[in-house]
Amino acid sequence: MAEIKDRENALIMETTKGKVVIELFPDLAPGHVARIKELAREGAYDGVVFHRVIEGFMAQTGDVKFGNSSKPTFAPSQAGMGGSEKPDLKAEFSNANHGRGTCSMARSQNPNSANSQFFICFDDAAFLNRQYTVWGQVIEGMDNVDKIKRGEPVQDPDKIVSLKVAADVK
Repeated sequence: MAEIKDRENALIMETTKGKVVIELFPDLAPGHVARIKELAREGAYDGVVFHRVIEGFMAQTGDVKFGNSSKPTFAPSQAGMGGSEKPDLKAEFSNANHGRGTCSMARSQNPNSANSQFFICFDDAAFLNRQYTVWGQVIEGMDNVDKIKRGEPVQDPDKIVSLKVAADVK
């Protein structure tokens, strides 16, 4: 098992394919890391589906409005179009590479439109560098991310069972 250096800046994500541990980068993207942790602590990501999963590219999730399979607002045809009730975030672009296991925020054409959706890269996606906010890196369980069902949209999608800040897990 990967060693978690700072439990306050790590996430433990249980998915329908298994456990994934993500190291957070508060120095690179303080606003985005704070938002992810805030939503995780509210349980907002629990039950959210991976709605857009592209082979060789990335797995996208985090639509807490339309993508939560355990809520009455679940709308598979609209998953990917929603966010949270919180305001959009200002871009925190950096020189971090979008490599395998990189966690980065999804957004619309507007660079300051990231809210709750994020993606995990399967392979190197350097063409996204300095255009999307990198906020973390998978340090354990990338083999489980690789097993997530593909599709745009995904039929009978995999989901986040729970997403917790490691410091909150006993």
